[in-house]
Amino acid sequence: MLIKSGMELEKGAELVKTARKAIECYLRDGRTLEPGTSGIEEEKGVFVTLKTYPKGELRGCIGHPEPTKLLQALIDSAISAATRDPRFPPVLEDELEGLTIEVTILSKPERINVSDPKEYLEKIKIGRDGLIIEKSWSKGLLLPIVPVEYSWAPIEFLQHTCMKAGLEPDAWQDKETKVYSFRGELFSEDTPKGKIIKVSSS
Repeated sequence: MLIKSGMELEKGAELVKTARKAIECYLRDGRTLEPGTSGIEEEKGVFVTLKTYPKGELRGCIGHPEPTKLLQALIDSAISAATRDPRFPPVLEDELEGLTIEVTILSKPERINVSDPKEYLEKIKIGRDGLIIEKSWSKGLLLPIVPVEYSWAPIEFLQHTCMKAGLEPDAWQDKETKVYSFRGELFSEDTPKGKIIKVSSS
């Protein structure tokens, strides 16, 4: 689902290219790319996702959920997605040629206030919302595109976000559990180093 407003495709494409360049610089010579001056000065949350091509299997995904200096957060997220995601071994330099890069720009997370946890099922909209679930010291996040890719209903989205936080799947029903939602604009390469498209939730 395409967003009709928000960040322009041109800026989103620049962010995706910057993410790839940051990974290339780091894998090639261990250098962290300088943000430079691109005219993109927003403070936003951002996630960088790496996927194998053409299968589309996840290869790394890390980001900054809270608003911060976008370019610095983008570069850090790109390098971290390639080299510090604990679920995967570090990406090799020649492997990067077979990966597509996605950049998701996040709105500020806002708590979903309910009197009964069952109300979450009514308030969460698949294809629009990303979720953050927090309980005590545990915290997990899933981007808006994830439940779309897996055809989840709201209850499954809640359950999987709980598991991402290291909690039981039904922890969202605990009144001590905090649930936050956010929206995302997703920009992605259609092939490695290929055309950049906007495939965002709205």
